[in-house]
Amino acid sequence: MHIVIMGCGRVGSALAQTLEQQGHTVAVIDQDPTAFRRLGSGFGGRRVTGIGFDQDTLREAGIEEAGAFAAVSSGDNSNIIAARVAREMFGVENVAARIYDPRRAEVYQRLGIPTVATVRWTADQMLRRLLPSGAEPLWRDPSGGVQLAEVPCSSAWIGHRISRLQEETGVRVAFLTRLGEATLPTSATVLQEGDLVHVMMRTDEVEKVEAAFAQGPEEGHR
Repeated sequence: MHIVIMGCGRVGSALAQTLEQQGHTVAVIDQDPTAFRRLGSGFGGRRVTGIGFDQDTLREAGIEEAGAFAAVSSGDNSNIIAARVAREMFGVENVAARIYDPRRAEVYQRLGIPTVATVRWTADQMLRRLLPSGAEPLWRDPSGGVQLAEVPCSSAWIGHRISRLQEETGVRVAFLTRLGEATLPTSATVLQEGDLVHVMMRTDEVEKVEAAFAQGPEEGHR
Protein backbone atom coordinates (compact mmCIF):
# COMPACT_ATOMS: atom_id res chain seq x y z
CA MET A 1 0.00 0.00 0.00
CA HIS A 2 1.12 3.57 -0.63
CA ILE A 3 0.76 5.75 2.46
CA VAL A 4 1.08 9.53 2.75
CA ILE A 5 2.09 11.10 6.07
CA MET A 6 1.79 14.79 6.86
CA GLY A 7 4.30 15.86 9.50
CA CYS A 8 7.87 14.68 9.94
CA GLY A 9 8.24 15.13 13.67
CA ARG A 10 9.03 12.29 16.01
CA VAL A 11 5.70 10.54 15.43
CA GLY A 12 5.61 11.05 11.67
CA SER A 13 9.20 9.93 11.11
CA ALA A 14 8.81 6.85 13.32
CA LEU A 15 5.56 5.97 11.57
CA ALA A 16 7.16 6.38 8.14
CA GLN A 17 10.12 4.17 9.00
CA THR A 18 7.93 1.46 10.51
CA LEU A 19 5.57 1.39 7.52
CA GLU A 20 8.46 1.21 5.07
CA GLN A 21 10.00 -1.67 7.02
CA GLN A 22 6.65 -3.47 6.69
CA GLY A 23 6.90 -3.23 2.90
CA HIS A 24 4.70 -0.22 2.19
CA THR A 25 5.68 2.74 0.03
CA VAL A 26 5.65 5.99 1.96
CA ALA A 27 5.67 9.71 1.22
CA VAL A 28 6.23 12.26 3.97
CA ILE A 29 5.13 15.90 3.73
CA ASP A 30 6.55 18.70 5.86
CA GLN A 31 6.88 22.46 5.47
CA ASP A 32 10.40 22.38 6.93
CA PRO A 33 12.86 20.51 4.69
CA THR A 34 15.29 20.06 7.61
CA ALA A 35 12.66 17.90 9.35
CA PHE A 36 13.37 15.08 6.90
CA ARG A 37 16.69 14.47 8.66
CA ARG A 38 14.70 12.46 11.20
CA LEU A 39 13.99 9.87 8.52
CA GLY A 40 17.65 8.88 8.24
CA SER A 41 19.66 8.07 5.15
CA GLY A 42 18.13 4.62 4.81
CA PHE A 43 14.61 5.88 4.17
CA GLY A 44 13.65 5.20 0.56
CA GLY A 45 10.32 6.99 0.38
CA ARG A 46 9.41 10.40 -0.97
CA ARG A 47 10.21 13.61 0.90
CA VAL A 48 7.82 16.37 -0.15
CA THR A 49 8.28 19.93 1.08
CA GLY A 50 5.00 21.82 1.29
CA ILE A 51 1.70 22.34 3.08
CA GLY A 52 0.00 19.04 3.84
CA PHE A 53 -3.50 20.12 2.88
CA ASP A 54 -2.48 21.73 -0.42
CA GLN A 55 -3.86 19.60 -3.24
CA ASP A 56 -0.80 19.99 -5.47
CA THR A 57 1.47 18.99 -2.59
CA LEU A 58 -0.69 15.97 -1.90
CA ARG A 59 -0.61 14.95 -5.55
CA GLU A 60 3.20 15.22 -5.53
CA ALA A 61 3.19 12.86 -2.55
CA GLY A 62 1.09 10.36 -4.49
CA ILE A 63 -2.23 10.88 -2.74
CA GLU A 64 -4.16 9.74 -5.81
CA GLU A 65 -2.79 6.22 -5.48
CA ALA A 66 -2.63 6.20 -1.67
CA GLY A 67 -4.56 3.71 0.41
CA ALA A 68 -4.01 5.60 3.65
CA PHE A 69 -3.24 9.09 4.94
CA ALA A 70 -1.98 10.14 8.38
CA ALA A 71 -2.01 13.75 9.56
CA VAL A 72 0.43 14.00 12.47
CA SER A 73 1.77 17.55 12.28
CA SER A 74 1.89 19.78 15.37
CA GLY A 75 -1.26 21.71 14.41
CA ASP A 76 -4.78 20.46 15.11
CA ASN A 77 -6.39 22.62 12.44
CA SER A 78 -3.88 21.61 9.78
CA ASN A 79 -4.30 17.95 10.65
CA ILE A 80 -8.06 17.93 10.42
CA ILE A 81 -8.15 20.01 7.23
CA ALA A 82 -5.61 17.73 5.58
CA ALA A 83 -7.50 14.62 6.71
CA ARG A 84 -10.74 15.94 5.26
CA VAL A 85 -9.08 16.89 1.97
CA ALA A 86 -7.54 13.42 1.69
CA ARG A 87 -10.87 11.73 2.33
CA GLU A 88 -13.32 14.07 0.61
CA MET A 89 -11.27 15.35 -2.34
CA PHE A 90 -9.17 12.29 -3.09
CA GLY A 91 -11.29 9.48 -1.69
CA VAL A 92 -8.60 7.96 0.52
CA GLU A 93 -10.31 5.21 2.51
CA ASN A 94 -8.07 4.99 5.58
CA VAL A 95 -7.50 8.41 7.15
CA ALA A 96 -6.46 9.39 10.67
CA ALA A 97 -5.60 12.69 12.33
CA ARG A 98 -3.69 13.41 15.52
CA ILE A 99 -5.49 16.00 17.64
CA TYR A 100 -4.12 17.56 20.81
CA ASP A 101 -7.39 19.11 22.01
CA PRO A 102 -9.61 16.25 23.27
CA ARG A 103 -12.79 18.32 22.82
CA ARG A 104 -12.00 18.86 19.17
CA ALA A 105 -11.15 15.19 18.76
CA GLU A 106 -14.64 14.18 19.89
CA VAL A 107 -16.25 16.57 17.40
CA TYR A 108 -14.16 15.39 14.47
CA GLN A 109 -14.73 11.76 15.42
CA ARG A 110 -18.48 12.37 15.07
CA LEU A 111 -17.82 13.84 11.62
CA GLY A 112 -16.32 10.55 10.55
CA ILE A 113 -12.62 11.43 10.78
CA PRO A 114 -10.79 8.91 12.99
CA THR A 115 -8.70 10.85 15.49
CA VAL A 116 -6.01 10.12 18.04
CA ALA A 117 -6.42 12.56 20.92
CA THR A 118 -2.81 12.81 22.05
CA VAL A 119 -3.33 14.68 25.32
CA ARG A 120 -6.28 12.58 26.45
CA TRP A 121 -4.57 9.31 25.50
CA THR A 122 -1.43 10.27 27.42
CA ALA A 123 -3.41 11.45 30.43
CA ASP A 124 -5.53 8.28 30.42
CA GLN A 125 -2.44 6.08 30.24
CA MET A 126 -0.80 7.95 33.12
CA LEU A 127 -3.97 7.61 35.21
CA ARG A 128 -4.06 3.89 34.43
CA ARG A 129 -0.57 3.51 35.89
CA LEU A 130 -1.15 5.82 38.87
CA LEU A 131 -4.68 4.67 39.75
CA PRO A 132 -5.15 1.19 38.26
CA SER A 133 -8.84 0.68 38.96
CA GLY A 134 -11.55 -0.47 36.61
CA ALA A 135 -11.42 -2.09 33.19
CA GLU A 136 -10.13 0.08 30.36
CA PRO A 137 -11.95 -0.79 27.08
CA LEU A 138 -9.61 -1.04 24.09
CA TRP A 139 -12.13 -2.38 21.54
CA ARG A 140 -15.83 -3.23 21.30
CA ASP A 141 -17.63 -5.25 18.67
CA PRO A 142 -20.26 -3.32 16.66
CA SER A 143 -23.11 -4.73 18.76
CA GLY A 144 -21.40 -3.66 21.97
CA GLY A 145 -21.82 -7.12 23.49
CA VAL A 146 -18.15 -8.08 23.65
CA GLN A 147 -15.11 -5.97 24.46
CA LEU A 148 -11.35 -6.18 24.77
CA ALA A 149 -10.10 -4.44 27.90
CA GLU A 150 -7.11 -4.07 30.17
CA VAL A 151 -8.24 -5.15 33.63
CA PRO A 152 -6.24 -4.37 36.81
CA CYS A 153 -5.13 -7.59 38.44
CA SER A 154 -4.69 -8.07 42.19
CA SER A 155 -1.20 -9.07 43.34
CA ALA A 156 -2.89 -12.17 44.77
CA TRP A 157 -2.95 -13.60 41.24
CA ILE A 158 0.83 -13.40 40.86
CA GLY A 159 2.30 -16.88 40.61
CA HIS A 160 -0.94 -18.44 39.38
CA ARG A 161 -1.53 -19.79 35.90
CA ILE A 162 -3.54 -18.03 33.23
CA SER A 163 -5.76 -21.13 33.04
CA ARG A 164 -6.87 -20.61 36.64
CA LEU A 165 -7.51 -16.90 36.07
CA GLN A 166 -9.67 -17.72 33.05
CA GLU A 167 -11.56 -20.49 34.82
CA GLU A 168 -12.44 -18.43 37.90
CA THR A 169 -13.25 -15.15 36.16
CA GLY A 170 -14.90 -16.46 32.97
CA VAL A 171 -12.77 -14.33 30.64
CA ARG A 172 -10.47 -15.16 27.74
CA VAL A 173 -7.00 -13.64 28.18
CA ALA A 174 -6.15 -12.16 24.78
CA PHE A 175 -2.58 -11.09 25.57
CA LEU A 176 -0.24 -9.86 28.28
CA THR A 177 2.06 -6.87 28.28
CA ARG A 178 5.22 -7.96 30.10
CA LEU A 179 8.22 -5.67 30.46
CA GLY A 180 6.81 -3.46 27.71
CA GLU A 181 6.37 -6.31 25.23
CA ALA A 182 3.07 -7.86 24.17
CA THR A 183 3.01 -11.64 24.50
CA LEU A 184 0.45 -14.34 23.73
CA PRO A 185 0.09 -16.53 26.82
CA THR A 186 -0.72 -20.22 26.98
CA SER A 187 -2.80 -21.92 29.66
CA ALA A 188 0.48 -22.75 31.42
CA THR A 189 1.73 -19.15 31.52
CA VAL A 190 2.20 -17.90 35.08
CA LEU A 191 1.35 -14.33 35.97
CA GLN A 192 4.30 -12.20 37.03
CA GLU A 193 4.53 -8.92 38.89
CA GLY A 194 4.02 -5.98 36.53
CA ASP A 195 2.01 -7.94 33.94
CA LEU A 196 -0.79 -5.99 32.25
CA VAL A 197 -3.65 -8.36 31.48
CA HIS A 198 -5.83 -7.75 28.41
CA VAL A 199 -8.98 -9.85 28.24
CA MET A 200 -11.99 -10.51 26.02
CA MET A 201 -15.26 -10.49 27.95
CA ARG A 202 -18.96 -9.80 27.70
CA THR A 203 -19.77 -6.14 28.28
CA ASP A 204 -22.56 -7.00 30.72
CA GLU A 205 -20.08 -8.93 32.88
CA VAL A 206 -17.47 -6.17 33.31
CA GLU A 207 -18.29 -5.48 36.97
CA LYS A 208 -18.21 -9.17 37.85
CA VAL A 209 -14.86 -9.61 36.10
CA GLU A 210 -13.37 -6.53 37.78
CA ALA A 211 -14.42 -7.89 41.18
CA ALA A 212 -12.90 -11.32 40.48
CA PHE A 213 -9.62 -9.77 39.29
CA ALA A 214 -9.48 -7.54 42.38
CA GLN A 215 -10.33 -10.32 44.84
CA GLY A 216 -7.75 -12.88 43.78
CA PRO A 217 -8.05 -16.70 43.52
CA GLU A 218 -10.67 -18.56 45.48
CA GLU A 219 -9.20 -20.19 48.56
CA GLY A 220 -8.96 -23.94 48.39
CA HIS A 221 -9.77 -23.98 44.66
CA ARG A 222 -7.18 -25.49 42.33
